[in-house]
Order: sequence, then structure tokens, then C-alpha cells
Amino acid sequence: VCPQSLVSTGDLSRVWQVMAKAQRGEKITVAVIGGSITAGAKATKTEKRYGNLVADWWRQTFPKADVTFVNAGIGATGSNFGALRAPRDLLSHHPDFVVVEYGVNDGNTQAAAETLEGLIRQILKQPNRPAVVQLFMMHTGGGNAQEWHGKVGAHYHLPIVSYRDALWPEIQAKRIVWDTVMADEVHPNDPGHACAAEFVNHWLNAARASCPCLSKNGTPAPQVPPLPAPLFSDLYEHTALFEAPDLKPLSNRGWTLDEKAKCWISDKPGSVIEFEINGTAIFSMHYVIKRAMGKAKLQIDGGVPCVYDGWFNQTWGGYRSTNLLAKDLKPGKHTVRVELLAEKNPGSDGHEFRLFGLGAAGVTE
Repeated sequence: VCPQSLVSTGDLSRVWQVMAKAQRGEKITVAVIGGSITAGAKATKTEKRYGNLVADWWRQTFPKADVTFVNAGIGATGSNFGALRAPRDLLSHHPDFVVVEYGVNDGNTQAAAETLEGLIRQILKQPNRPAVVQLFMMHTGGGNAQEWHGKVGAHYHLPIVSYRDALWPEIQAKRIVWDTVMADEVHPNDPGHACAAEFVNHWLNAARASCPCLSKNGTPAPQVPPLPAPLFSDLYEHTALFEAPDLKPLSNRGWTLDEKAKCWISDKPGSVIEFEINGTAIFSMHYVIKRAMGKAKLQIDGGVPCVYDGWFNQTWGGYRSTNLLAKDLKPGKHTVRVELLAEKNPGSDGHEFRLFGLGAAGVTE
């Protein structure tokens, strides 16, 4: 194990409590949330994904425990969508131990740190006090969002594990070839997934070695410190997600709900649909793919319009694009207007637009 992989040991009180629970043979839930790396892209088998290998550590180390594993990774998504969907995809499973991996899909910006902070706060404030680890992967050139995301980790005294810090210097020094651990520009191969898990498990082994509850005297784990005030914002701590079937239009001219694809869809320019949503920051989610896709104009309460394109010039497939339409809105309900435009990308042969849903932060109810 490369010592550079451990950026920060973090506060261990939460993971010690999970270890005490596992030692008693209770049920614990290990979860991971992130993008396509976490979902397991490029791993040849499910059991070779880093998340599964971390769950295996818990099973092997605490054989009496009943360990459930939850993979809440979704490809080509960032911590903005993660914060919106956390209640549904992650927190509904009451995880005890969570690895958060958004360092590749998020930009290295304060805006990304704010959405990540909201996700982290949602997890940390759960009544069962889960332990959270930040894992930083890398893309070509050794880049990631560790600088800004790391500020959030430091503020909440989280353990920080960096695949990038461990392996990028080795690649630069030509002691390791990129292809040894990476399948493409972003995704680790099987050995890369194994390395990521090994770095997390190395921290877990060290935490276990110093765990007071596992000693012969069995001292209780120290109290979990209270959640500190937000570093940047608690805006994304309070979120709501409305997938297309949950959205009931205020008015609709030319849009159809596709139940199977779970989206509101139109290919007729001039089609307009309106929805009402509560929150001080509003997001939209639409489909992007190299097909006959068009552009739509979205507005909140008749404010500054945002234009989004459903077409892009890549052939690797389609993805859900999550975009901030407006923030710093007044608390309460707002009207979202979606209009299909006549203009389109010259590369596209059509106007189809698929709205997957809307999300809100700063939700008060």
C-alpha cells in the first residue's frame, strides 16, 4: 500500500462505533455513492468493483456481522445530482459506512464543493451517525476535484483517501504505466479497482488497530462530535427530487409523458410545459446523446432563460445532464417553464428533447 494514499486519517469516532456494532454481530450496511467509477464501469465482474471489495473487508474482518452492500453509483453524474437523490438512493438504506467518490465527475470549484457539502451533511446528520470516507480517483493528467472537495473533508474531519496521490506520482515517474491500473481516461481496470479498495481498506485496518472498543478491556468508542456549522452552505442539505412521472404539469402544450423512459418528451418546436416546485435553488435534468435531439429553453418565474442542448458530439452513449437553473430564489413555490426551440445543433437531424425531472435545494417543507 502506498502511504501517500492516506491524505487524512480523520476523526475515527464514527467508524469505531460501526466496528463495535460489527464486532457484536449486528447488521451493518456498507454503501458507496459516486459516478461511473463507483457504479463499476470497466470492472470485469461485480465482485471486482472497489465498493464490493471494501464490503468484503467488513465481511472478512467481522465474520459474525450481517453485512449488506449498497452501490449508489450512477455514471456521468456529479455531487449535485448526488445531493438531490441521496434520500432515495442512499439514506433510505440506513447506511453505517459510506464511501463518497465524486472527485472525477465534479469540477474543481467552490460550486462543486457546495453540492458535495450538502451530500456529506445529509449523511452525517442521520440518526445512526454513519461514518463517511472521501475517495479521490483521477482522470488523464492526474486531475480531480480534490483541492475543493478536500476543504469539505477537512472541515468535517473526514478520512480522505486518494488514489490520485498514491498512483499519479508513480505514473509520472514511469514506475507504473497508466494502462496497468486504468482502462481508459477515467475508469480504473480490475487492478485499479483493487488498488482503490486496498487504499480504503488500509485506512480501515489502521482504524481497527486503534479501536478502543475492540481491545481486551472493550472501552466504549468516544462520543461522535456534533456536526459543525457549514463551511460553504447548508443549501444542498435540504433537497427534493421529482422524476418525470412525479411532475404534474400546471399547463402542457405538446409534451407527452413517456412512462417507460421516465421522461417528458417532445419533438415539436414551440411545445411548452410548466411545473411548480418549491425551493430556493432549482435544477433540471435532461437527456444528452448523439441522436436527433434538439434544444429547450427553461425559465424560472419568467426570469433569465437557460438553453440546454439534448445533442452532443460523442459516441460513447447518452447521459443525464443535471443543471442549476436558478439559485437564491425566495423560499416557496416557483414556476418552471420549458419550451422546445426551433434552433438546434447543425449536427442534429431533429428536435427531440427529454426532460427527466426537476430537483430543488433549500426546500423548506
